[in-house]
Order: sequence, then C-alpha cells, then structure tokens
Amino acid sequence: MTQASDQATQIYTAPAICDPVGLHQDLAQWNHRRLAPSAPSPNWEADLREDARMRWLEGVWVENLREQVAAEVAAAPSDVEGFIAWFEALKQAGPGQGDPLFDWLATQAQLEDMKWFLTQEAAGEAGFDDLVALAQVKAPTTAKLELARNYWDEMGRGNEGGMHGPMLDRAVQALELTPTIEGTVWQSLALANTLTAFSTTRRYAWHAIGALGVVELTAPTRVSRVAQGLKRLQTPVAVRKYFELHAALDVKHAEDWIANVLRPLVAEDPSRARFLAEGALIRLNCGLQCFEAYRSHLWAAAPFRMAAE
Repeated sequence: MTQASDQATQIYTAPAICDPVGLHQDLAQWNHRRLAPSAPSPNWEADLREDARMRWLEGVWVENLREQVAAEVAAAPSDVEGFIAWFEALKQAGPGQGDPLFDWLATQAQLEDMKWFLTQEAAGEAGFDDLVALAQVKAPTTAKLELARNYWDEMGRGNEGGMHGPMLDRAVQALELTPTIEGTVWQSLALANTLTAFSTTRRYAWHAIGALGVVELTAPTRVSRVAQGLKRLQTPVAVRKYFELHAALDVKHAEDWIANVLRPLVAEDPSRARFLAEGALIRLNCGLQCFEAYRSHLWAAAPFRMAAE
C-alpha cells in the first residue's frame, strides 16, 4: 500500500470505526439525496466527489461486516441441497430469531412503547420494493422473474391501495409518528444503509439477494407479533394492515425466493453461495443489533416488564 492510499484509508475508516452514529446519519442523508429523483445541477462535479467519499465509507462499513461473519460463512455449504438446508435453518437458529422483544411487544408494550418502536422502524425503512427492483438488474432469468413477481406484490399488483410502502406510510400517519434520521438509533439506520449498499452496488449483487431473501424468510414471525400487539392496543385497522399482510404473504414469498431465486443461482454457480450467505448473515446481525438497541431503550425505565425474566 502506498503512503497516499494508507493515509486515505486512515481518513476514511475513522468514522466507520469510531463514530457509528455520525457515519450512519451521514450515509442515511446521502442515500436519501442520491436516490431521490432530481434535475441536472451545476454542482455535479462536486456532487461526484462527495459520492466517491461516501461510497468509500459505505464500502469500509460493508467490508467490516463481511469480516465479522467470515467464520460462520465458512461453514455454509456450497452445494445446492446443503446450502438451501443451511439457509432455511436461519429461520430458527439465525441471529436475532426468537428475540424476546417481539413477545414483549405482542403482550406487554404500552401504546407509547409501540409508537417509539414503529417510529424507529419507519425511519430505518429502506423501501423493500426499490431494493428488489435494484437487485434484479441483469440477474439470471429465473431469478429475475421471481424478483419481478415479488416486486409486483410490493406494488399491490397494480392497485395503489395495495402498495406496501404507502400502506406503511398510512400506519405512520394514523399514529401521528414523526420519524427522523436524527431521532433514530444508529443501528436502525445501519440496517437500512447496509441493505441500500447491497442493492445499489453491483459487487454486492448476490449479497443483496441473500439479504432480501432472509428478510422474507424471517419477517412473518416478527410482524405477526407486532400485529398482535397493535390489535391488543386497539389501534385502527389501517395501522395493523401492513403487518397483518406481511405475516401471511411473506411465508409464500420466502418459499418462492428459495425455490426460484436461491436454488437456481447456486445450481448455476456454487461460488455464489458464499456471497448469498454473507448477505443473509449480515442482514440478520444488523437486525439483532437493532433489537438489542430497542430493548435497551424500551426496557431501561421498566426492567420489571422484561419478558425474558
């Protein structure tokens, strides 16, 4: 490594290592700006330089996450049947599965607790529909078709009222939540930033597919408990609809993702299994960090409510 590149590495890696709050707030703001439709600007050259800096920071973050899961990934099979069995087992044994936060939300959380949780989730929402659309670019045909079907479901199959993103927005509005980047724990921002990095960076294309697939696999259990808590708290149907829908729909999505995306991708090229596994484990680890941060906040003032004790 040259002296210049070594100095650049020191400059760029420091925020990722020492200041995760600042890093992920900056990445979240940048992702919001760069993905929004815009018009040509006379500042485009300065914008490109800023994009290069942020992409470096994003890359440092993702590569650090890859290092963290390296040992677990080494144990993942690369043959089709072995990999699929390994992947499906993440639903029960993966990081963050069975976290006590969700039983607590279902049975004990008060309305203000639930509103804080949903505010964090809404602020950290990366937009599953857009992530799938970005991930499918130049994908092999069988996988591409399944991703297209998944995207069409996210789009309400052409019905604006059934679109999943606006459905969540209506829940946020009904509860009068005000999600902001600054008011969101960095772990939730990191989850969104990581998924966005995967889907917008072609060297992480297989990571994106593994990460989004494991969302479909593991989400139904969590969202069903959230829906149960919202019903217990007698929130309007408009608030619960998004969560009740995903509790049922994502079960089928996971089956189709495994059969029509993961299986053919690994069959065609077993070397992809490593990157699919990395994406899945990184997504689950980011989720676990979120759950831990949420529990720390929600249970700090009321430890007697902890469902795990």
